[in-house]
Parts: sequence; structure tokens; C-alpha cells
Amino acid sequence: MNDADCLFCKIAAGDIPSTQVRETERVLAFRDLYPKAPTHVLVIPKDHHADVAELAHADPALAAEVLAVAAEVAAAEGVAESGWRLLANTGPDSGQDVFHVHFHVAGGKPLGPMLSA
Repeated sequence: MNDADCLFCKIAAGDIPSTQVRETERVLAFRDLYPKAPTHVLVIPKDHHADVAELAHADPALAAEVLAVAAEVAAAEGVAESGWRLLANTGPDSGQDVFHVHFHVAGGKPLGPMLSA
């Protein structure tokens, strides 16, 4: 189930190139085009779900697989021991700008506080 107008659906389908880091049958991890840390990888389900809440409700097993792939990416990128951040924005107030659920795996330097005051 994909959305023909969705950027991440097009990346998952291979219609838009990406620098892939990890892929399973249902999950894709690829480098962020505008990294905020030395390691900045996006992890997405290949099926279209608008946000975390929708994914968790529709397919809890897929949500778990996305999290497992995120942990595998952190290990492969060498940030598992030093620490890494997993971030998913949900909704406009969070800053979500692509409405296909995606998780940011960030690390490789001290990331500081999660939110500014």
C-alpha cells in the first residue's frame, strides 16, 4: 500500500535514488540528504503509513521491525556503544514535513539536549 505522491514511497520503490544502508523485505534505511550529525540515517517502512500512531495501530509487527532495523543501523554505523538518538516526528507541530512515518537514527557526536528551552 503506497501513496503515488509520497516522496518516501517513491524512494522505497526505487523510483528516486537513495544511499541505502540496510534493507529488508518491509523496511528501508538510507542516508539523510541533509545530515544533522555524522551518522544520520532514515529508517522507513516500505508500506505507506502517515505517522508513528498510524503505523503502531495498523501493523505493530512492522513497527517492531522498523525499530529492530534502526538498532542494526546504529550498530553497523558504529554508534551503538557511544550512543545514538532515535527520533520520529508525528504531526505538523512536531516538525514532520514528510507524512510517511520515518525514524531518524543520529549519532557520531555528542547530540546535546533533545529540545531547546
